[in-house]
Amino acid sequence: MSLPTQTREIVLASRPNGAPTPDNFRLVERDLPALQDGEILVRNTVMSVDPYMRGRMNDVKSYVPPFQIDQPLDGGAVGTVIASRAEGFAEGDSVLHGLGWRDVAVLPGARASKVDTADFSDSAYLGVLGMPGLTAYAGLMAAAEFKAGDAVFVSGAAGAVGSLVGQIARLSGASRVVGSAGSAEKVARLKDLGFDAAFNYRDGAVRDLLKQAAPEGIDVYFDNVGADHLEAAISSMKLDGRIAMCGAIAQYNATEPACAPRNLTLLIGKRITMRGFIVSKYNDLQQEFRQTVGPWLADGSITWDETVREGLDNAPQAFIDLLAGANTGKMIVRLD
Repeated sequence: MSLPTQTREIVLASRPNGAPTPDNFRLVERDLPALQDGEILVRNTVMSVDPYMRGRMNDVKSYVPPFQIDQPLDGGAVGTVIASRAEGFAEGDSVLHGLGWRDVAVLPGARASKVDTADFSDSAYLGVLGMPGLTAYAGLMAAAEFKAGDAVFVSGAAGAVGSLVGQIARLSGASRVVGSAGSAEKVARLKDLGFDAAFNYRDGAVRDLLKQAAPEGIDVYFDNVGADHLEAAISSMKLDGRIAMCGAIAQYNATEPACAPRNLTLLIGKRITMRGFIVSKYNDLQQEFRQTVGPWLADGSITWDETVREGLDNAPQAFIDLLAGANTGKMIVRLD
């Protein structure tokens, strides 16, 4: 079978003002470069869309470089090696790499890692066994300094990261696990996953809903949302509480600066620690994460959800829908 000489890829057509629209993306075909020594040719089977990508659509300095106009977007993907000139990689290997948003990719073998898809699906390495899984584990254990007996509140709890934070906290000895989500169906799913309480943040003031769900207060807040959720968590925080700030999806599409929580002075008297984190800081916890979470996955103690969209053409809409909260668990795009 002849090898492909072209790839289809999604490029950034324009920078959004507020929420992204389909017009901000464009599907193009481009010639593939010839395979060089040390490189592999990969046909992607599944790719990830993640909230952090919204920040990369803006032309601002951040912890990852912004996407460039008329250049392909990138992100996590898993695919099959269809040709290799890199030692350690053979045709048929499944690999995890960072050149998503396209159906075929040429990349150095050093920028890919082999994954075993015999026991877990390829998409698991973009979710529960990938960056979201490590984010959940490291954010809870390291950034939030979780300890057994803590009462934990997770916002955006039905998403890829939040749903795992709640389950890991419960299995690690949390006294109470509370989650917020954006629909009655998601709230029901959180309870299925073992959350002690969950609420739909659209049903009223988050501050009041949280106090009802955790009347004795919380020790740890894992923040995926920011805004009113952060303010509510500070209000419910016990003495020496800890906040791990992972994301602020409520503000990603905002066109005006968000108002900071109005109760920040409570951090003083309550001796609250608030720590922002990026998962790359905790790459050294990867082995600990796999050793801890792996057995829970194997015996079914942890389960995970995926929202699947089909086809590269639908990747932009999948991303737009992700930012609007249309996903339960990990949003992925299947390309095969």
